[in-house]
Amino acid sequence: MGVQISQTAVRSILTRTTGFLTTVSSHSLQPYRGCTFGNALCGVGCYVQHNSFLTRGHRWGSFLEVRTNAAESYRERFETERSWARASRGRFGIFMSSSTDPFLPQEDRFRITRQVLETMRELPPDLLILQTHTHRVTVCTDLYRLLADRCELRIHISVESDRDRLPGLPPPASSVAKRLAAAAELHRVGLKVVVTVSPLFPIDQPRAFFKRISEVADAVVIDHFIQGDGTPDGRRTFDTALPGAMSRVDNDSVSLNYRDRIVMVAREVMPGRVGIHVDGFAGRLLP
Repeated sequence: MGVQISQTAVRSILTRTTGFLTTVSSHSLQPYRGCTFGNALCGVGCYVQHNSFLTRGHRWGSFLEVRTNAAESYRERFETERSWARASRGRFGIFMSSSTDPFLPQEDRFRITRQVLETMRELPPDLLILQTHTHRVTVCTDLYRLLADRCELRIHISVESDRDRLPGLPPPASSVAKRLAAAAELHRVGLKVVVTVSPLFPIDQPRAFFKRISEVADAVVIDHFIQGDGTPDGRRTFDTALPGAMSRVDNDSVSLNYRDRIVMVAREVMPGRVGIHVDGFAGRLLP
């Protein structure tokens, strides 16, 4: 299954946030358009596939637009967007990324994410959240340690379950073991790591799962596709193959009741270190 790769220059790499991210950060930043993890497990229910502005008629996972001037655009827009953010939102916060993974395999070739991070060393935001589904996040550890001295840096690693597979669906972009090992590596050098169980899949051994997370991360965020996919009832995700596969493992897992039960276990194992839905992504944790 081939991926069509194109290269382009964008007018602005910084997008002022709306909707879900409004209380999380002032801006989002996408080094690429499209996501080659669209063909992996995380891509099955990915809400971005429903955004026709981003997909432009192409199947999710079949294309990747490389934004070659991302670092230059960040530099050019930095002063303007930082001033707007501080006046309008209180601080200049960047979520990287909301619609593509910053650490796709193609990053090894194009290094767009790395170029942006290198520019941020000189021109740091007030807050930087890196969101990823892959252990590849560790390739920029040298830059994270420098950035953490200049801004609030949180590294979010999505680990949806202790299971690598759901029936009938493709494998993950990165195994659970590799993602937890990446979290451990980053946490060990003093970086702030958050495991995002998002979207929540059926968990085989919840207590053991959160015990492991407690050892490699500062916090955990739990989010269900109901509410988490941009609709209150999860209708976007119900149109995909994900809920059916989840139901075959645990029929209750496609309800918010399941999320609430899992949150209770997480809070018992990680008291004061659990967040839910958008509040968790914004760093607001339950007592």
